[in-house]
Amino acid sequence: MSTAILTGPPVAGSPLEADLRALGFDVRTANDAASAAELLAAVPAQERVAVVDPRFVGHLHALRLALTDPRFPAAAVPGALTAQPAARAALARAFGRIPVGAGTAHLTDVLTDTLTESLDREETGLHRVELGSLVATVALTPAQREDAREAVAAVDDEAVRLRTAVKSRDGFFTTYCISPYSRYLARWCARRGLTPNQVTTASLLTALIAAGCAATGTRGGFIAAGFLLLFSFVLDCTDGQLARYSLQYSTMGAWLDATFDRAKEYAYYAGLALGAARGGDDVWALALGAMVLMTCRHVVDFSFNEANHDATANTSPTAALSGKLDSVGWTVWVRRMIVLPIGERWAMIAVLTALTTPRIVFYALLIGCALAACYTTAGRVLRSLTRRARRTDRAAQALADLADSGPLAELIAGRARGRGRTGSFLAPVMAFLSAAVLLVWVIFQDDPTSWLTVGVAVCSALLAGAAVARPLKGALDWLVPPFFRAGEYVTILVLAARADVPGALPAAYGLVAAVAYHHYDTVYRIRGGTGAPPRWLVRATGGHEGRILVITVLAAALSPSGFTIALTALAVVLALLVLIESIRFWVSSQAPAVHDEGEPA
Repeated sequence: MSTAILTGPPVAGSPLEADLRALGFDVRTANDAASAAELLAAVPAQERVAVVDPRFVGHLHALRLALTDPRFPAAAVPGALTAQPAARAALARAFGRIPVGAGTAHLTDVLTDTLTESLDREETGLHRVELGSLVATVALTPAQREDAREAVAAVDDEAVRLRTAVKSRDGFFTTYCISPYSRYLARWCARRGLTPNQVTTASLLTALIAAGCAATGTRGGFIAAGFLLLFSFVLDCTDGQLARYSLQYSTMGAWLDATFDRAKEYAYYAGLALGAARGGDDVWALALGAMVLMTCRHVVDFSFNEANHDATANTSPTAALSGKLDSVGWTVWVRRMIVLPIGERWAMIAVLTALTTPRIVFYALLIGCALAACYTTAGRVLRSLTRRARRTDRAAQALADLADSGPLAELIAGRARGRGRTGSFLAPVMAFLSAAVLLVWVIFQDDPTSWLTVGVAVCSALLAGAAVARPLKGALDWLVPPFFRAGEYVTILVLAARADVPGALPAAYGLVAAVAYHHYDTVYRIRGGTGAPPRWLVRATGGHEGRILVITVLAAALSPSGFTIALTALAVVLALLVLIESIRFWVSSQAPAVHDEGEPA
């Protein structure tokens, strides 16, 4: 239950009370600031409270945005404000600061504005709603009220609500082929009481059924899989639009949306690999390669964004050129399509699944994503080299957390600390060498499943420890986590492929999926402002260098069939470990604020 306190001169015939009740508020009235403060104190501390001027005139959706959005501790439009439990104390203090007596009428004439200014000064996280074409005002005279009503009648707030349910920035395929009708599906869901989480779950189930159809290995199964994958993407767009349309944001919803996207795509890759195997074509290496490439692409995105999240002097000639290109409309869409975001990627996968074979799907996916990765990474390297920016301690810590260094790298970093210069290229060079030394060995060595490979893995760990020995504040230090991810994932892929026994690559696929989930979970915790997963979890999973060392030891000590069993067991143990801790965190009160816009890729 939420409570709305109307405080100010009453207005006969106003629909305001009915609108507030339609939004789920219990409406109470107060004659002045003192009585409003008393009503506020009587409302249970765990409830949301709104303070509204009875002379408010505006769109219902303006009130909805100001008073019901769960993302902000406090929000306001002219004539109305709300405070969730986290901001209730600040609102009470704002009431307490309102003076009484002669000469104070200007502070209480529009009490909501005075309270809003007070909350703003307290830095409570007050959100001032951007109204755009919507109307929200306090009409002090009959003439003002009539003008405001005419302005309200001139704008269809339902049309505005429906339009703003769509993300302001999205890919070409999503913008022109999905959103024009998925927004109406979102409204249909809202009117039937469906929640975004239910739609997200339906999208996951649809994608899993699509993967199952692909796993049949029949042409009919592939055609059905393509259609179902596209429908899953429609539902994936709908859940976010439903959340924005009905303001049903939640931390759980953000987590489900972020993790289910990856689960759907990677489960579909596995379905394609199983279907190909039924037809006598083993494409597990291609499926695992596609998952590795996509995950590394995302790590590049996340690392670059975190490195520059709060950098000062964040300018460069490359960024200036990008800004100029943005002024030419068609270049915006071309550049968004080049990076192969999720809409374009899933459309390509769906069409190729229905019309061709899994092998062709993976070839197209690997080539397209590789070109997109080269394009985006090259642009970010140029920006990093040409901008003059000072990286913060927060950014350095985020990169260190994304590096996922375990006990061995920590020990090496502690001994190497103090050597080298912060801000130089030493960290990315060491990280590159850490991955390159290992990958060159396992790829080109005749027998990588030997104890010599374990020695190379130890050398790789030494270089990895040196890479994170100093704060990651250099221009290219954001490349450290992607180099570590590539080194770990590709090593698993190559060792499983070289084992050359049935089941090795599917086991490796499961292991990389479990580790990738851990890395995605780390990203979303950092972006939510709560920091990385607890150190005990990182140490328990071994860190990237510890897992590599364990896998190379298993490859050297066991037969190919035994290595396959060990990979399967390791995948199960890691999956349970990271999933249990992740679920515990995301359903707890520690979970961060929601990420409304999601990821374009």
